[in-house]
Amino acid sequence: MHTQTKETQAQLTPEAALRILLEGNKRFLSQSPAERHFIEQVNATAEGQYPFACVLSCIDSRVPAELVFDQGVGDLFSIRIAGNFINDDILGSLEFGCKLAGSMVIMVLGHTSCGGVKGACDNAELGHLTQMLDKIKPAVDAVKTEPGTDRSSKNKEFVDRVAEENVRLNVKAIPERSSVLKGLVDEGKLIIVGAMYDVSSGKVTLVD
Repeated sequence: MHTQTKETQAQLTPEAALRILLEGNKRFLSQSPAERHFIEQVNATAEGQYPFACVLSCIDSRVPAELVFDQGVGDLFSIRIAGNFINDDILGSLEFGCKLAGSMVIMVLGHTSCGGVKGACDNAELGHLTQMLDKIKPAVDAVKTEPGTDRSSKNKEFVDRVAEENVRLNVKAIPERSSVLKGLVDEGKLIIVGAMYDVSSGKVTLVD
């Protein structure tokens, strides 16, 4: 499979770009990856890059975007931060990836059993980690539970619900905080979606 070129990127729609991601995950699950020659892709992208999607995911070692979506060199802008949340620097990276480099999909990809989310649920404190986990606290607060429910990292269902809510909040925040990206959405040149990766199965599921 060849890497994206200016011509192939221009032929895509945001919806088609999203399908490429999801079809890649299906290949990953079935253990039937597309055939690629990575050094050829390195050579092909030496003078330029035309990725079709930006994936904002967690630093978790179990969730490497290029692998779980079966993509090659030059296909994705991969942005990783514990808890997959946005800040000004990440928004700037997304603006570059979409406005200047032509990506048509932003996927905020959370995952089950997220250590960052667990830390936020437990109010963990450790150096710079403390202020980073504060970015996930809005999702913790937004998940409502019955009185007496364990809202700590010991409650796996609660942790995964918070991780999913964190995805939703960040999907919503991207166009609210970036007029550049909102403009692309309004023009039909970009879609912003949320998804969850199941670390026990490898499956990616879109978040409503």
